[in-house]
Amino acid sequence: MSVSLVTNTDAAGADAFELFRDDWGIPHLRAPDAHRLAYAQGRVTALDRAWQLEVERHRAQGSSAAFLGPDSVAWDRFARQSRLADTARRCHEALDPDTAAWVGAYVDGVNDGLARGAARDERFARTGHTPTAWEPWVPLGIWIATHILFAGFATKLWRERVARALGDEAVTLFATDGPGTAGSNGWLVPGDRTETGSAIIAGDPHRFIEDPGVYQQIRLSCPEYDVLGLAVPGIPGLGHFGHTGSAAWAITNAMADYQDLYVEQLRPAANARPDGGGREDGGEGEGGGIEALGPDGTWEPVHRHTETITVAGADPVEVEVLETARGPVITHGGTADQTLSLRYPPRVRRDLGFAALPALLRARTVADLDRALDGWAEPVNVVHAADSEGGLLHRVAGAVPLRHRANRLRPVPAWDPQYAWRGWAETPAEPVQGFAVMANARGIASPLGVEFAPPHRADRIRELLSGSAHWSPKAMADVHRDTRLASAAPLLALLPGLDGLSPAALALRTRLLAWDRHMAAESTDATVFSAFRARVVRRLAADPALAGLAGAPTGPEVFHPWLYLVPRVGYALEGLLTTALLPALDRAAHVRAALEETAAADTPDTPWSAVHRLAPWSALPDPDAQWPGLGGDHDCVNATSTVPGFTDLTARASAARYVWDLARREDSRWAVPLGADGVTGSPHHLDQLPFWAQCELVPVVTDWALLTKESV
Repeated sequence: MSVSLVTNTDAAGADAFELFRDDWGIPHLRAPDAHRLAYAQGRVTALDRAWQLEVERHRAQGSSAAFLGPDSVAWDRFARQSRLADTARRCHEALDPDTAAWVGAYVDGVNDGLARGAARDERFARTGHTPTAWEPWVPLGIWIATHILFAGFATKLWRERVARALGDEAVTLFATDGPGTAGSNGWLVPGDRTETGSAIIAGDPHRFIEDPGVYQQIRLSCPEYDVLGLAVPGIPGLGHFGHTGSAAWAITNAMADYQDLYVEQLRPAANARPDGGGREDGGEGEGGGIEALGPDGTWEPVHRHTETITVAGADPVEVEVLETARGPVITHGGTADQTLSLRYPPRVRRDLGFAALPALLRARTVADLDRALDGWAEPVNVVHAADSEGGLLHRVAGAVPLRHRANRLRPVPAWDPQYAWRGWAETPAEPVQGFAVMANARGIASPLGVEFAPPHRADRIRELLSGSAHWSPKAMADVHRDTRLASAAPLLALLPGLDGLSPAALALRTRLLAWDRHMAAESTDATVFSAFRARVVRRLAADPALAGLAGAPTGPEVFHPWLYLVPRVGYALEGLLTTALLPALDRAAHVRAALEETAAADTPDTPWSAVHRLAPWSALPDPDAQWPGLGGDHDCVNATSTVPGFTDLTARASAARYVWDLARREDSRWAVPLGADGVTGSPHHLDQLPFWAQCELVPVVTDWALLTKESV
């Protein structure tokens, strides 16, 4: 394959940095200055992850269907209608010169490495895709595309559907405060609870598992700093997890609500052109022929243009792009007959917080990290940080608008001024007293959100940590691998009250009540419980009380995962088993029937890991790939998420695990689901998978003498 890429780097070339790798193929980069180090990070990421970088770049541009085919059209349409690339360009234009140059150096490195990286990966030849030079704003586009659905604004579409079917009082009936899929774990153990007297930070972000993985283990060293951590491929620096030697930080999703949906009233403009107007270049159009009713009662012009999605193996698709003063129109009369615009902070502020990324790398103390995080924007995170001098930090970082509480719940009318944004919320912080645990439950970020994860993971982590005052980095794997499922309690609590059971159902009830409630990989009881739970979920979803929610989703396909009833019932099972809002729902009858069905089905004594298997997402799936069975479940600390009532497979789990030791960085540990190399079949593509599947971690190597230098 021959690829010609034009770059504008004057940082140097392959001789501007040194590349070393450890036994896991993890890159350790050393360069004379920060800009040449950013170049090195981009270049090596392109060598290791060229396919992944190109997929993510084209997803940000809404052009992935051009080589991935019709299945990618739904995403591309959403990316264009929500104007992800245009927002990235605007945010890049607003960068300060130093940050822009640093990002530019990374992009130059990507461009210099793409040809060699593409030549390593047969997927380019298989799809006929040839990479072209990245533009300077592309990393910002990848960041937006990665996180645009992260805060779950599509949940507001579901709540609107619930309110229409069951009444306004039921709008949060399916809240994921028991149980839900969103989640990450993080914990900070102060020095008075460790063997060394220095703090330990550990945890794991829960995301959809992808092939290649969404996090990249990497070390970045120059005279100004020497930092290791987990990078997002396509983004310079280490935004979420890092250890500078004297300071370390980690994040979880704060579960904040910071994106709004506005119901728009549109009409043809009085001066509309006969052809509807519009341009295809992403510009502001020329009076696109449509007006929207604004909050001051006047009709405002709406930006309008059309774009064309090229589709491999199919006809092109035309997309109309509309934008009101609130934001881009993401659904036009397709969801409950509403036209909805999306208002999200990066588009409003023209700021993604990228200036915080180099500042985090330079941090030496908790105070440095705290100042850097003041500039954080997207997504909104809870942060733990510590330093070698005993400093500790527990805070929220990110941009959350101040507005009416109703904005957080469901779409609100664009023409009503009470729903306008009124500035930005203060991000909370609190002192660390004892163990600091973050697991997406209600807590420090409560004022900023609506729905949070149930408290079970956070409570279990605190319980486990309280079992010792002498924690070491290696022992943290015992917390990572814990499989106790506390959320099983409300369902199992209904079993003793059931009467009139058959002998088989009585035996099954006895077995379930004696179960230790661990979703261990080898547990056959866990398999039987999951089968029973699935039948309960499906029966509840079929109850006439929920008939108004049972129809097929409407509107853009990209939002459909939020709108199916069975998964919603599965995620909210705890609340639905106890709520008083559905008096006609005969829970005991459904549980009894599900128990009888499970007993009659004679579920085999199969280990949980035989049915609970990893099912990662891939832009170009390999139908012959074999993935391991796992322990855990969506509400365990080892959060390998199923979709109760739908599948026992897991597509969402720990996208990385880490332990940062503030006493000796070389005693830190980490692991990713697959490996350091994104190329299928390479030695380091899947070499960490067996360790990750068992919740084991591999050593962090910091001694340059123990690394192997590689030609660049």
